[in-house]
Amino acid sequence: MGPLSKQQRDTSKRENGKRDAARRDTAKPIAAQRDYSKRTSARLLLSLMAPYKGLLAAIFVASLADMSGMLFIPTQLSAMINVAVNTRDMSALMGHGVAMLIAAFVGSGGYLTTVYLTSRLCAKVGRDLRLRVYEASLAYSASDFNAFGTGSMITRTLSDANVVQQTLLMSILMIFPVPIMCVIAVALAFSTDVVMGWVLLAVTLAVIVICVAAVAKSAPIFTRLQGFIDNMNTRLRESITGVRVIRAFGKERHERARLDETFTDFATNAIRVNFVFALTDSITFFLMNAVEAVIMWVGADRVGAHAMQIGSISALVEYAMLIMMFLMMAQFAILQVPRALACLTRAAEVLDVRPQIADDPAPVALGSGESGEKDDEVARFDHVSMRFPDADEDTLHDLTFSLRRGQVTAIIGNTGSGKSTIARMLLRFNDATGGSLSFGGVDVRRLTQDELRRHIAYVPQKAWLFSGTIAENLRHGDADASDARLWHALDVAQGGFVRELPDALGTRVAQGGTNFSGGQRQRLAIARALVREADLYVFDDSFSALDYKTDAALRHALAGELTDAATLIIAQRVSTIHDADQIVVLKDGEVVGLGRHDDLMESCPTYRAIADSQTRGGSSHE
Repeated sequence: MGPLSKQQRDTSKRENGKRDAARRDTAKPIAAQRDYSKRTSARLLLSLMAPYKGLLAAIFVASLADMSGMLFIPTQLSAMINVAVNTRDMSALMGHGVAMLIAAFVGSGGYLTTVYLTSRLCAKVGRDLRLRVYEASLAYSASDFNAFGTGSMITRTLSDANVVQQTLLMSILMIFPVPIMCVIAVALAFSTDVVMGWVLLAVTLAVIVICVAAVAKSAPIFTRLQGFIDNMNTRLRESITGVRVIRAFGKERHERARLDETFTDFATNAIRVNFVFALTDSITFFLMNAVEAVIMWVGADRVGAHAMQIGSISALVEYAMLIMMFLMMAQFAILQVPRALACLTRAAEVLDVRPQIADDPAPVALGSGESGEKDDEVARFDHVSMRFPDADEDTLHDLTFSLRRGQVTAIIGNTGSGKSTIARMLLRFNDATGGSLSFGGVDVRRLTQDELRRHIAYVPQKAWLFSGTIAENLRHGDADASDARLWHALDVAQGGFVRELPDALGTRVAQGGTNFSGGQRQRLAIARALVREADLYVFDDSFSALDYKTDAALRHALAGELTDAATLIIAQRVSTIHDADQIVVLKDGEVVGLGRHDDLMESCPTYRAIADSQTRGGSSHE
């Protein structure tokens, strides 16, 4: 591909300006772009429950059996008392007793079935919500992810999904039966005696008003609590991760004060909610006793007036207690609903983000050419510029160079010159905003991210290892790699220390590889990349923790290992890149030198200054 003409570059800049504006809009806080409402939360919940319609139907049937059995028992008890008082017919008493026993079995069986099926449904909904949020976050670019923050994303994936799951469970078990229970119980009361029916209806409405008032008072506080949990997660994560820095600068008291402030805010609001809830409970318990006394008083008067039988009083008391009990449980569950809706809204915010780095709708597959031979040019930067969405100027500007098979290309420059950004662009962690970046002769934006990254082996600037074994970490490069291949990669990466470990490849690795030194982590990360057979190997400042002897031995081993692939080394030390076939010198995001070491020492002042400063530093240590 030849260089772009001036007209083409101008057109590209105009298009990139429009794209930058769109990206800056996307990078704005999520809540500022889209108005999320309870309707949004409801839609998300319905979409999560839609695959389980059969399970919902089974729960409905089991709940009906539960409530039918529960209400049938006091009705039969009332009939038994009336028979015992009036006729003393033992066969009738036995009939009512058997009916009560059957109702008890039906009700208990229905309740157990409801709990079991509801638990399964809620577990599946919680799992699906976590997976949706997690899979959506995997497609995010760095700026997409930073718009939320790590602490918030952890809360949204784990805590928020758990709140939704538990609230759904309580809603089905505690809120769903309430209207059915109230309607049937009040109807049975009216069928027994009209006056007692009005009494029970008045009590029901009074308790509902109290519950609604409590929920209206507590709901906003519950919604704020989820934000406080985000803050606690963020502060705790900062304190735990940076504990050494905190101790080194003697900032323990300052950090403790920050944590105390965060915890106090959460505790203050939680206490307010609990106070409202305790007050509501007290009022409800008082009403339960008062209602029982009223029913006894009015019921006795109605029995005296021969308007109802004495056994009906026990049924009315039982109806009232059931209504009160279910309303109390529903009140507790309803208090959790606003918090769950807030959690669903936060999940919807994550799911609705359109990633800045997205696959082309009609992607192109990488080929090996018509002759079956691989292209000599693996990747090419053609007048490439890159600007972050929230930046006012380019981070990288007008880069032009190629990465060729069998050659080592090195990038060096001052801190902040954009070296690591080039590696991230090759992996499409960031996209070019100007010019063209191609891989295998195809613009990287035309390739799927999976297709592109399968052809690149990457060693990040920070050598990160996952919890597990050394073998499991190395097989991140190739899941099917044999042990012999793992050992070969370790030997090339100068990872001979693994052979001295008691469990060798089976040695356990702590999260982040914290049970290994910095140099050991880097060599394991390099070996992980070498396990993969790739067209391009990217080493992003991956030799910084190695001593000069190990650095030289590793570079010598790599020279004979990667002859069929392009190699990109990003480094700070001139000694690391001295023998590279091509050295790119960056300054303030622009290429100020391109060539071999000897040529650059003569023609590039920036490179010469870097080399001289390191030579003086090295000689002072000798």
